[in-house]
Amino acid sequence: MSRAPFWRAVTALAVIAISSALALTIAPRLGLDLRGGTQLVFETKDSPTVKADAAATDRALDVLRQRADALGVVDPTLVRSGERRIIVELPGVLDPRQAAEVIGKTAQLAFHPVLGDQEGVRDENGGLLTLGPAAISGEGVRDAAEQSDPQRGPGWWVSLDFRDAGAWQRLTGTAACEPPGDPKRRIAIVLDEEIISSPPLDPSVPCRTGIAGGSADIASSFTHEEARDLAVLIKGGALPVPLDLVEQRTVGPTLGTAAIEASAKAAVVGLLLTAVFIVAVYRVTGLLAALALACYGLISYAALVAMGATFTLPGLAGFVLAIGMAIDANVLVFERAREEYAQAPGRGLRAALERGFQNAWSAIADSNVTTLISAGLLFWLASGPVRGFGVTLAIGVLASLISAMLITRVLTGSAIGRIGPRASGLGSPGAVRTWLTRRNLRLMAARRWWLAIAGGLVAVAAAGLAARGLNFGVEFTGGRLVEFATARPIPADVAGEAVARAGVPSAVVQSGGDGVSVRAARLGLDEVAAIEQALERHGGEVTKRREEFIGPSLGAELRRNALVALAVAVAMQLLYLAARFRWTFGAAAVLALLADVAVVLGMFAWLGKPVDGVFLAAMLTIIGYSVNDKVVVFDRVRELWTAHPGKPFGDAVNGAILQTLPRTVNTGLGALFILVALMAFGGDSLRDFAMALVAGIVTGTLSSAFVAGPVAIALARFDRKPPPRPADRRGPRRREGSGAVV
Repeated sequence: MSRAPFWRAVTALAVIAISSALALTIAPRLGLDLRGGTQLVFETKDSPTVKADAAATDRALDVLRQRADALGVVDPTLVRSGERRIIVELPGVLDPRQAAEVIGKTAQLAFHPVLGDQEGVRDENGGLLTLGPAAISGEGVRDAAEQSDPQRGPGWWVSLDFRDAGAWQRLTGTAACEPPGDPKRRIAIVLDEEIISSPPLDPSVPCRTGIAGGSADIASSFTHEEARDLAVLIKGGALPVPLDLVEQRTVGPTLGTAAIEASAKAAVVGLLLTAVFIVAVYRVTGLLAALALACYGLISYAALVAMGATFTLPGLAGFVLAIGMAIDANVLVFERAREEYAQAPGRGLRAALERGFQNAWSAIADSNVTTLISAGLLFWLASGPVRGFGVTLAIGVLASLISAMLITRVLTGSAIGRIGPRASGLGSPGAVRTWLTRRNLRLMAARRWWLAIAGGLVAVAAAGLAARGLNFGVEFTGGRLVEFATARPIPADVAGEAVARAGVPSAVVQSGGDGVSVRAARLGLDEVAAIEQALERHGGEVTKRREEFIGPSLGAELRRNALVALAVAVAMQLLYLAARFRWTFGAAAVLALLADVAVVLGMFAWLGKPVDGVFLAAMLTIIGYSVNDKVVVFDRVRELWTAHPGKPFGDAVNGAILQTLPRTVNTGLGALFILVALMAFGGDSLRDFAMALVAGIVTGTLSSAFVAGPVAIALARFDRKPPPRPADRRGPRRREGSGAVV
């Protein structure tokens, strides 16, 4: 064994060993959409005295953290996002009303003297009190805790400990000079301009001396929960700036468990189908590639847990999808090795395989860069769990490179000398290539017809967008979406009437199976509780599976970010292709890409499917996959054009399409196996995600041959630059005849 294969094998073993150790020793971090809980996103606002900058947001974050800790939430997560947003994750907290009211309440607390009872603010019993200026602010309270004592009677109270004992003593000393029964003998405790308690001073408190020691009790008929919540607010202190709740997501634990099980089934079934397919096509080398795909799953999982990445539902979908896309590099190598062996069988299988790895690298690198661009845009511009999809997709791309270019290379290199051409799967051109060679197809002769058909499909899609429009989800429109699980199915009309009687007649109600979803722009938490009670009368026991709230400002921002993400993705792909090849290739690829996007959007418009953040993830994945396929075609166009500069450019395009078609078919089938598994086992959101990707893969594959190719030929007249100079490639060269290898 030479030094290069030896060190390659050592590196592969080290990668597998490290990945195994990480996977076994580090527990995955599950997002709230998988383990259940509530996520709140607050946005700080300017107050009359404080600007909501990063420093003020950090101080508000500290207050929220104290409140979350005091509530007893296990493993809460609080982070600042940007300059003015705070993300709060509360595992196990399924009541968003309690979470939002206690965690995010502004809590401007103050202690006021009472000047009379003729006018002013209503007290806790409904009477009027006239208050003097605040004597002590909430920041003057050192500690607060709920207390109970059976010897003092039933009920709970809140004990306070003041930082400035003198201020408290002066306030109570002045009030104690008033006669018993006089309202001026009371101390008003005001929270957010509302009197929460105004107890009179005990008759034993001496005039002017007041209560010494800086401690007191707020005695009232509190329940335990009321006393605890009040103590949390007081102890947490006043927020330096007001908070506005702009996003809220709540997921029940059963939905998260079902999502994990569905994703695991899809991964296992998809991996098995992909393995069976690749073994059937490439025999022994396919079997070794399937083993490398299993190592790919281990490597990508280990990388994610080592980074501390949060696994989300879209992230799991991305993890499963990347298994299907990871086959692409293996297929590129094996198809190239088949070509090399067909040209020079006397050189042997090992030489053909090595040249397959060498010559496929350019297309593999280019195609993966385009996918990384899409993943980066998702992480940069998406929000919530969809960002996890971007991270998973990027890790999957890098892991697939290691799997194919290192592990597959080591496994096949060690076995290729012990098997014959037929068993290896590389000794014959394959059924697709054989059929293409026999047919001698001249696809580009009918290029005007292909463009006309593509234009017709785009026109149908545009008609759907114009006639029906896109069904934007709450993530882009703002509002609240709630999904309920019912013990008995509820007909759609009955569910709609129940929601209307609950006070939300404008809500969009969908019912199917054992679930009901309600979506409305103005749907408060009280209305959600009323809807739940109304549905119980028709469906028996009702549990909340999922709830999402997006504020209007955030919805507009996410909608704008989605448009920016799509526009930037297209522009970056154009720039990359123009720099990597030439501008005509980039323009042809982008025009075909726009046709792909239009067809998928039109399909969702005609079907009325929801367009949300998960759909955005699907669209950016489609962009990456579509450009990936076109990169492979244009990489071969450049090679054929370089090798035969005297022949018409259209011949090079026709030959490139035919020669890359086996790779396209095999890669597309590998991804489709995974997507079919997601459609079969995933929930509604994953089913729509898979449907969008199936449509995108089919249109992206067809547009590479029937749109990008003809457009590149049409644009060639505007670029008079000669073909690139031939590269120094060892071994026999390909002869270009009908477009197939001869």
